[in-house]
Amino acid sequence: MIVRTIRDITGTDRQVDTDHWISKRIVLSDDDVGFSYHETTVAAGTETPLHYPDYIEAVWLIEGHGHLIDRDSETAHTLAPGTMYLLDGHERHTIIADTRLRMYCVFAPAVPPGSD
Repeated sequence: MIVRTIRDITGTDRQVDTDHWISKRIVLSDDDVGFSYHETTVAAGTETPLHYPDYIEAVWLIEGHGHLIDRDSETAHTLAPGTMYLLDGHERHTIIADTRLRMYCVFAPAVPPGSD
């Protein structure tokens, strides 16, 4: 059994900070459970292009408003609390944060420690 709190992770090597987002990696590949689980906070007023060619990602937005742009299909989706999106086709996407966004993300396979 693994029990962790955000407080346990904050300020450790399981927290990755960039100019646009902070990812707190609650579960990683070294936990040997086959997936990783992250709390990600995206700064208001930012536009973040992303692409995960090696992962499937499910995202559950719990706070904030913005937009998700699928750069492959040029489709825009509104992001609001309660929105889930699943990148099951390795889509190139951009997150536009109108306000601060807080979300929980699951990656498969699991993200290794120390990755961005």
